[in-house]
Amino acid sequence: MAPSRDVVEINVMPYENLYIYYVNGKVPTDRSLFGSGFIGNWQEENSAFLFFDEPADERVESFVAADGGLILKDRFFMPYKEWIGSEMPPFSAGGLRVLPPWLAGREKYDPNRILLDPGVVFGSGTHATTRDCLCAMEIVFSDIAVSRTIDLGCGTGLLALSAARKGSRQSLAVDNNYLAVETARGNIVHNRLEDRVLAVHGCAEDFVGIEADLLVANIHYDVMKKLINAPGFLGKKRFILSGLLRSQFARIEDNLRQLGAVIGHKWVSDGVWHTLTGAFEE
Repeated sequence: MAPSRDVVEINVMPYENLYIYYVNGKVPTDRSLFGSGFIGNWQEENSAFLFFDEPADERVESFVAADGGLILKDRFFMPYKEWIGSEMPPFSAGGLRVLPPWLAGREKYDPNRILLDPGVVFGSGTHATTRDCLCAMEIVFSDIAVSRTIDLGCGTGLLALSAARKGSRQSLAVDNNYLAVETARGNIVHNRLEDRVLAVHGCAEDFVGIEADLLVANIHYDVMKKLINAPGFLGKKRFILSGLLRSQFARIEDNLRQLGAVIGHKWVSDGVWHTLTGAFEE
């Protein structure tokens, strides 16, 4: 039997149900604030979504009342399977096999697999842009030697993990959402890639200048247009940009050409989502 070095195995989904509280205002990310059952805080500007795996009405109401500046806007309940959209069946893309840890024991060991626990973060790998990025990475890694990779807007960390699986000795995963970073760190441990992948909390714009052979950004257009015009973006050996609608893609592509970039491969998925590879001539 092949060794299971890359497995930190769990046999069941991490949660059965989710209890979500929508709060207007900024809530600290401190896990100790709400005690047991608290999964984490998804903060979007001045809105917070507090995730629990058990009812927490009294705790959240008391916290909001004590703060004074917060407003509990709504609360939701749903099975975890409904949140992630399915039972996360395994899939293959870009020469890699992606599956959740709770299904790891059902498949034969594969050194090219990635165990991905999405937690409550978007980015289970099922979105078209993610798969296109995986295919783009396969092309880039077959074309040049990639020693260092930076993944901006990493979500669950899948693309940074994929880079490590493909040979990148150092992969930096960056996200502005602390809960996403926590999830990515968990997936780094699941895959035993702590010596090759690091997940950090911060703004993509602050990390674009870090030296890397490959920059990957599957990210919002408003952030993307800032990234490609940052001085640190120029000179990257290769880049993969995704998450763009047609009109956004056209503007980004035009901007890249004005900067002197050479556009490589392009993908269009579902007639909506656009992805490209590119480089700056040496």
